[in-house]
Formats: sequence, structure tokens, C-alpha cells
Amino acid sequence: MNKNIQTFLACEADYEKAEVVLFGVPFDGTASFRPGTRFGPSAIRNESFGIETYSPYSDRDLVDYEIFDGGDLELPFGNTEKVLEMTQNYTEQILNDGKKFVMLGGEHLITLGAMRAVVKHYPDLHIIHLDAHTDLRTEYMGEALSHSTVMRQVWNLVGDGRIHQFGIRSGEKYEFDFAKEHTCLHKFDLTGFSEAVANLKGKPVYFSLDLDVLDPSIFCGTGTTEAGGITFKELLEAVMQLHQLNIVGCDINELSPHYDQSGSSTAVACKITREILLQMTK
Repeated sequence: MNKNIQTFLACEADYEKAEVVLFGVPFDGTASFRPGTRFGPSAIRNESFGIETYSPYSDRDLVDYEIFDGGDLELPFGNTEKVLEMTQNYTEQILNDGKKFVMLGGEHLITLGAMRAVVKHYPDLHIIHLDAHTDLRTEYMGEALSHSTVMRQVWNLVGDGRIHQFGIRSGEKYEFDFAKEHTCLHKFDLTGFSEAVANLKGKPVYFSLDLDVLDPSIFCGTGTTEAGGITFKELLEAVMQLHQLNIVGCDINELSPHYDQSGSSTAVACKITREILLQMTK
């Protein structure tokens, strides 16, 4: 566990001292529309130096906390299950050492690799999932392992009533029908988010953020844009509530930086990463 040569802004603690571990999984092997999320983690690191370490939203500063950036996993091409195994193994090491983590994607399927490790440590785990898409398909073009099936795969691990979905505005009808019986799905926006936070206090929670939950007028640098998303302010207000919860792990995924030549999407990802890191520190 050595620090990456270039770390996310101020995430320069030694692994042994760190409370939170940041790492990247640059994988987009199942991207169903426009690929490119493999470039997300490095873009977030590179552009993080365009923001400040201090957050005026939480009145806290990254330099005051011990956060370790382990860089990106070196992944094989063309072997999805191997990528998930490597993600699981890395996550298990972090959890075994009593630390929390923030994982940068990459496509959303990487959540499954981390989740396989987290559920072993926290059998009563709940998941808060922000996304434009249901991700509850049983398969996509014959493949059970896909960014379109990731929450269905997670449901296979945790069962009914454990997945709390917000911002969902796209999916097949059978996915929405499945959600009515098996997940807590909130369509279109973050209505009910504060109530979910209140109900999950004291329980271990995993936070999974697909950045395409944002409206594409704010965040267009992603592979599958969906009109009608939430605003940055709404997302920030939700993130600021995470300090009330026992967040044991988190992922931030689906940034494809080259689809937004202005750099605005990457800047949004950087700021949200900073805010989440601060919410996860004591």
C-alpha cells in the first residue's frame, strides 16, 4: 500500500495512518453506449488541483485529515470477472485494516466487486444508490455482469429492502416492477432522501453515486446521458447529510471526461469527491 505518485488533492497520508483510503478502478469493459469511464479516476486526480482543499460548505479542510490515495488498480483487458475479483481483494484489505474507502470509477459494475467484500464485513449493510438508471436488469445482451445489471447483482447479495434508489428516471418496465417489490426506489429526484438517512442511522451504509444522476446540462461528461436529472445543489445537499450515517464505503463512477471538452463535468466530480471525503472523516 504505497501512495500514488500523483494523489487526489491533499490525500497524501501514509496508509498506516489513514482513516479513509481513496483508489481508482479504471474499467469500462461493459459500457453499453459510449465508453470512456476508464479515464475518470486519472482525470479527477489531475483536475483536483483546480479546487481548494477547504470546503466552505462543511467548513472543513482536507489537509486536516489523514487520507491515503493508493492510485488505480492495474486491470487486465477483457476479463470482467478478474476485474471484480481484484476490486474485491483490494477492498477486503482496506476493511480488514479497519479503514473506510472511496472508490473512483470507472463504470458502475465496479460497485459489485467492492460490495462482495463489504457484505462479508457488514451482513446488515444498506445501500444508498443515486443514479439516472435502475441498473436492475437481469442481463444486457446476454451478459449478467454489466453496468446495467449491477444493482440486480447487489440485490442478490443483500436481499429485499436494503437498496435505496434515488433520481431514477430510466430503465425497462420490468425493472421498475421489480423495484416495487424488492428495493426502495424513488423516481426522478431526491424526494425521501432525508427520511432514508434518518431511518438508516446506526446501520452500516454503502453510498454508490453514479454521476449521471445529475442533469446533463450540469454533467454531460458521461456515457449515457439522461435528461431531467437533479442539480448540483441538490446532490450537494444530499452528500452533506452523509455525516449522520455510518458510511463504510463509497464509489463515485461514470465520469467520461472526454465527452465534456469544457472540463466542467470533471470539475463537478472533483468537488463532489472532496465533499464525500470530508463527510467520511471523523
